[in-house]
Amino acid sequence: MARGTAHEIRCRNRFDVLRHVYAADEAVSRQELAAATGLSFATVATLVGELLDAGVLVEAARQYSGGGGRPRARLAVNARRGLLIGVDFAETYVHFAVFDLAMQVLDEFERPIEQGVVPPEATMDLIAQRVRAMLSGLGRTLDDVLGFGIGIPGLVEPDRGVSVYSPFWSWRDIPVRALLTERLRLPTYVENPLMAGTVAEMWFGAGREAANLLVVTLRGGAGVGIAVDGALYRGGTNSAGEWGHSCLVPDGRLCRCGNLGCVEAYVGTTGVAATLREVAPESRLSAGSDEQVVAALGRAAADGDPDAVKAVEVVARHLGTGVTTLVHLFDPEVLVFEGSVAEALGPLLLAETERVVERQVWARPGREVRLRLCSIPGNPVGRGAATLALQGFLNGINAPGAARAGR
Repeated sequence: MARGTAHEIRCRNRFDVLRHVYAADEAVSRQELAAATGLSFATVATLVGELLDAGVLVEAARQYSGGGGRPRARLAVNARRGLLIGVDFAETYVHFAVFDLAMQVLDEFERPIEQGVVPPEATMDLIAQRVRAMLSGLGRTLDDVLGFGIGIPGLVEPDRGVSVYSPFWSWRDIPVRALLTERLRLPTYVENPLMAGTVAEMWFGAGREAANLLVVTLRGGAGVGIAVDGALYRGGTNSAGEWGHSCLVPDGRLCRCGNLGCVEAYVGTTGVAATLREVAPESRLSAGSDEQVVAALGRAAADGDPDAVKAVEVVARHLGTGVTTLVHLFDPEVLVFEGSVAEALGPLLLAETERVVERQVWARPGREVRLRLCSIPGNPVGRGAATLALQGFLNGINAPGAARAGR
């Protein structure tokens, strides 16, 4: 079990209580929260009191038991408490979303990123401008925002808010948090998209039912987010999960990292497009950018196109082999596929990958692990980035030396 200071343990328990409020289909009582979390009623009552004081929860209704006793208060998230902003700054696009505190999307926007040089300061200017424009369109201001989270590919140091290395744009030691804070004056949280996507699953997806979880991201890059016993696993340098640069095929395809045979070179966007071109060199599906090819491949495979189905099967063989290693290493209860490749190739990729894993995996973990496609609506990395901002806000409630978080 994860340990920590009294404040850290209190924060984890606070997260757990709030996660169960989000998961409930309707307003929930303190007694129900105690049963769901395994915490004592007294602990839940104290944590709920703090969340009520901070304006995060509201008493939405009261339920009478019919026995003449005192009615139970029913609790819900106070959607109007403030806004959260999540940005997925991906390899080929940037996606913005503004959420209310109930994590409903109020506005979102996406634009492509031109390949080549991406100047950090000019990029942060554009991000800040878009955030201000979206808030203005909602009739809101920066004062309404509780926190801002952003996912950036590559190696990230979240404590410092620094992009240590992002290979897509050759960024090194870029102080992203400082640059954005200078422009927006918001509490800002910078994270790797693998971690951000896993946080989203822990709060709003498969992590609600599984404490040991892997989130395999398949898009321009490939990687895996890891949750062990309900806690995000970061590794010693916050770079756990860079599975995409593990060798899958010795002396295989050249990866953009410079090595040969990496997982990413077979299951990332470029790798999937390359597989189609190898399987069916004359296919009309091969025209366009790699992203367009993957999207067309998914549509054609769903329609039963033989070349498309064969290409997806080849991708699934590579993916299943890589996933089998992950299952052996981490013994997850659930493994989720997310990202543009998983979304495009969908159920066929999942079914073929399951078959490969069943053939290759050691008996017990193979029987226990459940493979799934991501079910979180919208952009899971952006939602996870906003959730990291929510966690930061919650951490400030009754923090040592801090004022009460409510406004």
